[in-house]
Amino acid sequence: MSLRRLLIANRGEIACRVIRTARRLGLHTIAVYSDADAGARHVREADEAWRLGPAAPRDSYLAIDRVLEVARRARADAIHPGYGFLSERAEFAAACAAAGITFVGPPVAAMAAMGSKSAAKEAMRVAGVPVLPGYHGAAQSLERLEAEALKVGFPLIIKPSGGGGGKGMQIVASAAGLAGALASARRLAESAFADPALLIERYLPAPRHVEVQVLCDGHGRALHLATRDCSVQRRHQKLIEEAPAPGIPDEVRARLHAAGVRVAQAVGYVSAGTVEFLYADGEFWFMEMNTRLQVEHCVTEEILGLDLVEWQLRIAGGEALPFRQEELVPRGHALEVRVCAEDPAAGFVPSAGRLLEVRWPEAVAGVRVDAGFATGDEVPTHYDSLLGKIIGRGGSRAAALAAAARGLEALRIAGVATNAGWLADALAVPAFAAGEVSTRFLADHGAALGAAPQPSSEEYALAALAAVECPAEPPPAAPSPWDARDAFRANLPCAQQWLLRAAGAEQRVELVREGAGYVATVGAAVHRLAARAVAGGLDATVDGRRRRVDLHRDGDRLALWRGATRIDLEIVDPRHVDARASVHEGELVARLPGTVVAVVAAAGDVIDAGATLMVLEAMKMEHAIVAPTAGTVVKVHFAKGDRVPEGAVLVEVAPRGAADAAPPAD
Repeated sequence: MSLRRLLIANRGEIACRVIRTARRLGLHTIAVYSDADAGARHVREADEAWRLGPAAPRDSYLAIDRVLEVARRARADAIHPGYGFLSERAEFAAACAAAGITFVGPPVAAMAAMGSKSAAKEAMRVAGVPVLPGYHGAAQSLERLEAEALKVGFPLIIKPSGGGGGKGMQIVASAAGLAGALASARRLAESAFADPALLIERYLPAPRHVEVQVLCDGHGRALHLATRDCSVQRRHQKLIEEAPAPGIPDEVRARLHAAGVRVAQAVGYVSAGTVEFLYADGEFWFMEMNTRLQVEHCVTEEILGLDLVEWQLRIAGGEALPFRQEELVPRGHALEVRVCAEDPAAGFVPSAGRLLEVRWPEAVAGVRVDAGFATGDEVPTHYDSLLGKIIGRGGSRAAALAAAARGLEALRIAGVATNAGWLADALAVPAFAAGEVSTRFLADHGAALGAAPQPSSEEYALAALAAVECPAEPPPAAPSPWDARDAFRANLPCAQQWLLRAAGAEQRVELVREGAGYVATVGAAVHRLAARAVAGGLDATVDGRRRRVDLHRDGDRLALWRGATRIDLEIVDPRHVDARASVHEGELVARLPGTVVAVVAAAGDVIDAGATLMVLEAMKMEHAIVAPTAGTVVKVHFAKGDRVPEGAVLVEVAPRGAADAAPPAD
C-alpha cells in the first residue's frame, strides 16, 4: 500500500466505514468535522481530527479550500470523499491533483463526463445504451423547461442535472403542478449541488431501480460486480437494497452487466462506481452513473467477499486488480436496510436531537452493522438523517431477509424518531417477501405501514409499572420510608393512578399492590404483573407469562419496544398544562429547525385545504407547509431565508367561516 496518511472528507456512517478499512490496511486516518460534529463518532474513531468550520455544509464539508488546507496541515497524501458532499465534484478531484494529493476516486474527466446527467444521457445514447425520452438541453430558463416538459408529456420526472441521491427530484402528473415542481427542483439543485440545471424525462409509473456495481483499475481492467435492486424508496431516496437483484432473467442480467461495463469504459472510468438503470418488463434504460462509492455497497461486498473501500484505496495507489471477471461469482444473498432519524407516521419528516440510547445488533447471527452514531451523540439538523445500516446475509434471499428482520428486532434507539419499525413491517409485506417490488412500493403499501403504534392494554400496564420500578431519579443514598414507591396507605389498598399519553391519546392506569406484584386496570382490561428493573428494561411477568421488556426512561418520557417498533409514552402530570395546548387552531408550527426557502402565501390570501403556504428546508430535504383546511391566511411569521426554530408558529390560518364570524359578546 503506497498511501500512508488518509483524510476522510466526510462524516457519519461512511467516515466510520472508511476509517475501519483504512486502519486495517495500516493507514493513518484523519477526520474532519464541522462545529455540529465536534463530538461525533467519526471524530472519536480517527487517529486525528481537524475542524473545518461552522455547521452549514457550504462552510465545512463542501468548502474545497478548507478541506485542502486541512489536508496540507495534516500532511495527508490521499483524500477519500465518501458519498455525498464533494464526492462527485470534478473540481474537487482536480483541486486535489493540483495540490499533489491523491483523490480516492475516478479521474477528473470521468467525473466531468458523468457529472451532468444531461450530457451523460446523450453520451450513453450515442454509445448505444438505452435511455428514456426527455429533455437534456442547455437552454435552462423555466419557460423553456416548461415548454419542453409539455412536449415530453405526463407523467414526467424533473431531476437536478448535477445532483444525485434522489435529492430535488419532482414527479409531475399534469400541467397544473408543473411550474411549482420546476421551481422547487431548481431551488434544491442550487442549494444542494450549486448547479441550477435540470433535466426532464418521461416517468415510468412502476419500474424497478436496478444498478450494476463496477470496479475498474488504471491498467485497463473493467469488471462488473453483479446487480443490486434499490426499488424501495421514499422521496426518491433508497431505504432497502439487496444483491443480487431478484427476479431478472439470466439473459437480461447479462445485458445489464455488459451495459454497466460499457458505460464505465466509455468514460475511461477508474475506481468503484455504480451505473443505475430503470427496469420494467425485461427492458432497462440508463439513468445515471454515480462516480463514487454507494451507500448500499455493503450488499455487494457480502455476496462477493470483497472490501470495496480497500480496492478503492489500492487502485488509487496504482495497484492492478488481481482477479478476473469469471472469478467473481456471487454467493448467497444480502439485504440492507437504512436506519434513519425520521418519523414515518409524520410523512418521514426528519428527526434531530441527542441519542439517549443506541444498541446496534452487532451480535446477531447473519447481521453486519455499519453505523455512524452511538449513545450520547447528537443528530444535527444540517445533514442527512442516516444513522446506520443493518445488512442481513444468507444462502438465499429468504435467509438474508430473515437476518435483516432479526437485526431490526434487536435494534434499540431512543432520543430521536427512527424508521426501524417501518422497515421491519416493510420486510414483512408479502409482496416484498415474494420479490415483487417496484418504486411504487411506498405508494402501494405505505398507508398500512405508516401509522403511529398504539400501545396495547398490556403495554400501558407495563409502562405504568416501569414508572414505579424505573424512577427518573436514582434513590437517595440513605432512603427513608417516604422514598418508597409502593403507594402504602394505612388500612387502605396500595393504589396508584398513572395518566399516560401515547400517539396523542391519554390513558389512565390504576396499579394496586397485591402481594409481590400489582393488579393493573387499563380501561376494561385487567392484568396481573410483577417486575424487577434490569439493565435496559424490566424482567416482567404478565398474566403468568415471563418476558423481557426493553425500555428507556428519560424524565417523564418512556420508550418501550414491541419487536422492532418503539412505542413512545409520556407520564402526564395533571397539575401541568400541556405546552401543546397553547398552539391554537389554525397555527402551523415547525416540527424541526430549518430554513425558509419559499413563502407562497401572504396575509389575506384565500386558500383551499392542501395549498402550499411555505416551504422549509431541513436535513437536506424540502418540507411543504400546507393548509390543513380551507380558509384565509391571517399572518405569515417568517420570510424567505429566515432560520426557523423547532416549534415556531410559521403561518396562521383562519378556517373558512371563522374569519367572518361575529366576535363574541362582551
